[in-house]
Amino acid sequence: MSVRVKICGITCIEDALAAAAVGADAIGMVFHRASPRAVDPETAAAIVRALPPFVTSVGLFVDAAEVEIEQILRDVPLDLLQFHGSEAPAECERHGLPFIKAVAVRPGIDLLQFAAAFHRARGLLLDAFVPGQAGGTGIQADWAAIPRALPLPVILAGGLHSGNVAAAVRAVRPWAVDVSSGVERAKGFKDHDKLSDFMRGVRDADV
Repeated sequence: MSVRVKICGITCIEDALAAAAVGADAIGMVFHRASPRAVDPETAAAIVRALPPFVTSVGLFVDAAEVEIEQILRDVPLDLLQFHGSEAPAECERHGLPFIKAVAVRPGIDLLQFAAAFHRARGLLLDAFVPGQAGGTGIQADWAAIPRALPLPVILAGGLHSGNVAAAVRAVRPWAVDVSSGVERAKGFKDHDKLSDFMRGVRDADV
């Protein structure tokens, strides 16, 4: 199986094109003002226009108001939505676009029940649990707590980098992996050598 790769926290055209050049399947842009990787709609629209064919553009939202999301969608032609807060299934579904739902892998959570509740999602993004933070922490998720029988495609996130992504893929066997801080030179800016190294790590997993 070929594991797909999403590079998240993209804030400029240069980094988006670098991610595409090394083989990323998707790039993610953060529409959450509290994030150091937040991007404004005008910049995001320019990034999407610059993408080559077959690279998916993903917009990340954290408990955003419906009117805010709809305004961004009028300005930015996103392919896929990613909900990273406490959104209910109906809130994720009402925008008429495919979506993925993020969930923190924490003690006591029933991921099978969560997947059933969000059965219309295209996949579940499994992240590390860090109280008070909605991702991008660089903390590794608990791979052993992820059941193999989840009914939705798994997108593994949380503390991935070139040094551990091959082991992560072998342990979890996800549909895709998602990286942000693990390929940065500074928050919001990618290190292009780290992008290449990360992609090499994915390919080296040999699953």
